Amino acid sequence: MNIGWGLVVIILASLAWVGQTIAWLAPRHAERWGLTEREESVEPTYHADIRGEAAWDALTLWTLVVAGVLLVLDHAAWPYFGLIGGGTYLYFAGRGVLTRRAMQRRGLRIGDPNNVRIGYLFLVIWGVVAAITIVASAIALAGR
Repeated sequence: MNIGWGLVVIILASLAWVGQTIAWLAPRHAERWGLTEREESVEPTYHADIRGEAAWDALTLWTLVVAGVLLVLDHAAWPYFGLIGGGTYLYFAGRGVLTRRAMQRRGLRIGDPNNVRIGYLFLVIWGVVAAITIVASAIALAGR
């Protein structure tokens, strides 16, 4: 179970972390590869927000990737990274969904409707993975 869940966490968390790192360090490549919306297709305020979000996420989202690696390796530190990384991803997902919903309700352009749906889907997936990892981490720590 630990290896399987660790691999799931590594793969899904890496998608977010690597994507946000590319969006931060190489935004034109991120636009070209569909990782983020083109600046001209969204509101300027939203574009500024997602650029700042990408930078912060690149600096913080690695924690859940490390939790997954440590879980696969059956390292005793994995639950600590699981709690920190899980909390970071839960915040990332929740903020992402709620902020985008609020902007949409106000009629702001936040991207192509298909891209926005895919974005919501992945944010929900990352939130669920985060919540499960937090619970698994707490159980692992309680069993010590």
